[in-house]
Amino acid sequence: MLTELPFDIKNIFNISSSEEFEKYAIQLFHFQYENNSVYRSYCQLSKRDIEVKTIHDIPFLPISFFKNQKVITGKGEPKLEFHSSGTTGTTKSKHFILDPTIYELSFIKAFEHFYGHIEDFIILGLLPSYMENQHSSLIYMVDYLITHSKDQDSGLFMNDFDKLCQIIEARKHEKKIILFGVSYALLDLAEKYKVDLSHCIIMETGGMKGRRKEITKAEMHDKLCAALNTKTIHSEYGMTELLSQAYSSGHGIFKAPAWMKVLIREQTDPFSYSQGKSGGVNVIDLANVFSCSFIETQDLGRQKGDSFEILGRFDTSDIRGCNLLIQ
Repeated sequence: MLTELPFDIKNIFNISSSEEFEKYAIQLFHFQYENNSVYRSYCQLSKRDIEVKTIHDIPFLPISFFKNQKVITGKGEPKLEFHSSGTTGTTKSKHFILDPTIYELSFIKAFEHFYGHIEDFIILGLLPSYMENQHSSLIYMVDYLITHSKDQDSGLFMNDFDKLCQIIEARKHEKKIILFGVSYALLDLAEKYKVDLSHCIIMETGGMKGRRKEITKAEMHDKLCAALNTKTIHSEYGMTELLSQAYSSGHGIFKAPAWMKVLIREQTDPFSYSQGKSGGVNVIDLANVFSCSFIETQDLGRQKGDSFEILGRFDTSDIRGCNLLIQ
């Protein structure tokens, strides 16, 4: 039996103003403070269990807590368990999902808001490293989109570039195609095959995963654009610990759906916020109701109006933050 929410979860997907977003965020803070022992302890130990009047008063839980704590709000048995991909020898984050339908609602509505109806697309996935992770939230999402696209050619491809290219060539005049791909696999495709993807949306989903030398996002996108004959590379910004995603239609500029908000904190103070300069990325994800909706990430970013860009990661990301419970 799940702990009763302070509002109908479906309402967050119809938010139409910043005032409405803030109202739900503050209600959710109190709900999670009362019903999430890990988050409450963090707030108390960081001396931030204060009266919350605006979203800037809300403490953000360092993402590293998901590596060492079971971050759950309320009572209930997890139906799913997502693990971060990580690298060999590192501790992986674990996100326990009490209600998978909320995740499904979140990624469906975000995808359709930015791109249109799922059934209008052939959904292709070139995500080998994620497919090796049986608990990947990205694979869960892409697999769901593939199934609900209801197209026989939609599918996940491990390393079968030949079949992937055959589908792209055969269907290029019939239907819109979107290709979700991890960076190193897209570069492998670009280097080994002369394939024209000018009619496709190429959705880059992550870094090199230790398979290639890391390069800047801009350099990687330039290489892909030149090799695959496309003007822009789209990107998805999400993570294991969240249930919502932001999307970029090019040039690394992301927009979040109405129930997700990014704030930029000062690099040296997790409780102060930057205006117009780079800093740490804090994410409010209202869909993350039965976990923690207020996450201090390991990313560096910059606000650009109602959009944001990701500049990289903290060099000491694995040890940063006010990890008081771990200490």
